[in-house]
Amino acid sequence: MTVLPLPSRAWFPLLQGEPARRALGQARTIADALRTRISTPAPLAHFSLGGGDAGIALFFAYLAEAFPGEGYEDTAVERLEQAIDGMGRFDSWPALYGGFSGVAWVTEHLQGWLLDPSEGDPCEGVTASLESYLDRSPWRDDFDLIMGLVGLGVFALERRPRPAGDRCLELAVTRLSEICERGPQGITWRTALEHLTPEVRTIYPEGHYNLGVAHGLPGVIALLGEAHAAGVAREHTRTLLSGAVDWLLAQERSPDAGSLYPSLIDPRGEEPKPSRLAWCYGDLGIAAALLGAARYAGEPLWEQRALGIARAAAARPAANSKVIDFGLCHGAAGVAHLFNRLYQASGEPAFAEAARFWLEQALGMRRDGEGIAGFLAYVPDDHGEMGWRQDPGFLTGVAGLGLALLAAATPIEPAWDRVLLVAIPPVP
Repeated sequence: MTVLPLPSRAWFPLLQGEPARRALGQARTIADALRTRISTPAPLAHFSLGGGDAGIALFFAYLAEAFPGEGYEDTAVERLEQAIDGMGRFDSWPALYGGFSGVAWVTEHLQGWLLDPSEGDPCEGVTASLESYLDRSPWRDDFDLIMGLVGLGVFALERRPRPAGDRCLELAVTRLSEICERGPQGITWRTALEHLTPEVRTIYPEGHYNLGVAHGLPGVIALLGEAHAAGVAREHTRTLLSGAVDWLLAQERSPDAGSLYPSLIDPRGEEPKPSRLAWCYGDLGIAAALLGAARYAGEPLWEQRALGIARAAAARPAANSKVIDFGLCHGAAGVAHLFNRLYQASGEPAFAEAARFWLEQALGMRRDGEGIAGFLAYVPDDHGEMGWRQDPGFLTGVAGLGLALLAAATPIEPAWDRVLLVAIPPVP
């Protein structure tokens, strides 16, 4: 195996001294627990980026960069090979977090670093398949980051400048343009009834407008910002982006509403509920997505609004944050990492303070003898029932926690968070 250096820009460790040593020690403890767990082969269906081997490979790859020569490189490659094997043996869909494009994203991400590009193009077939899939019109599948068009656009961004990366990205933008809604407030996307669970359909019989990065408009905005910066259908992309930001900002509510932005908006005009503090939903994810788009598009007014939203999120009391577990998606580690990203992008001390606070909250959730390395995640089972369970994965499990700890305690830029659409570029 040829090990190449990780390309990176300046990244400043949030933690120093004993807090950094504690975080890195916990990351290594997670790695030890995962190695023990994966010594017994899991079902091959557990290949995904979100919860399976591909996401675990991502964690071990960054651990190898922090601690070279300790065998973490081999574990990363083994997990990725297991993910590719599982993807090939089971019918899988294109979704970024649960399907084959997520495995391909990790493979692309490690090219030129952990994987030697001279050994061939392992994603050529996947890219051709996605290009054909994205060429379908009218688009009838979802549009979001986790399962739909935005996620496929994220893979296309990672693919660039390899062949068909720009073509897939342009197709994703074209499909988004075809299914958007245009109105007096701007441009938005409605989650159609057929993409909702039966329970949610009863609450939103006309679908809903989703204001979460994971499933809604902020993810679209983040993708369009990067597509614009990449020069893909620039004039067309800019029109969509500006309209989407206009619509988003028009939804802002009073600070005493519990959050500046709700999670969902009912087309029938029902009063929306406040959102949690998280990446997947809420003001914090919106702030990170909007700040990234502002930087990519060169829009200082958007940047001002994004930073204002982020400051409100930093001031939100933990007691009403609705944070109850540790994961990246909707837990304390994800909140900490987004505040860390915002601090790195802006230099504002309040974001660094919030990031350190939420890292302590995440580490404080550890319980000896429970879960994986002491951590249990509050996640659904195969039947959708929520409960406290072991979760080794990237999005809601200990692999994601480990990555957030590495980002906080080392000078290695966490470029892995491009898959979350929160890798905010520095000031030009």
